[in-house]
Amino acid sequence: MHLIVTVTRSGGFAGLVAQGSLDTSTEPDAEQLEAAVRALTGADLGTGRPQPDRYVYRLEVRAAQDGDATHHTVAEQDLDESTAWLLERILS
Repeated sequence: MHLIVTVTRSGGFAGLVAQGSLDTSTEPDAEQLEAAVRALTGADLGTGRPQPDRYVYRLEVRAAQDGDATHHTVAEQDLDESTAWLLERILS
């Protein structure tokens, strides 16, 4: 399942914005990345409401073959281990 995942991180103490994108077809750990993305669709992603001095992550997941995109918003305090790992991989 070839995916393109784009993450925008905003908020935090300084209010800086960071963005990254990743195409799973070019990554050696594509299966692990795609499993983390699939977990987003079934997960309770929390409130999505920011807390003072914390980040908010907006994800766009696009399937390369059909171009349809899904969107997710995750507040920093609501990150689980799998989602945190996925975000770090994309933003680093």
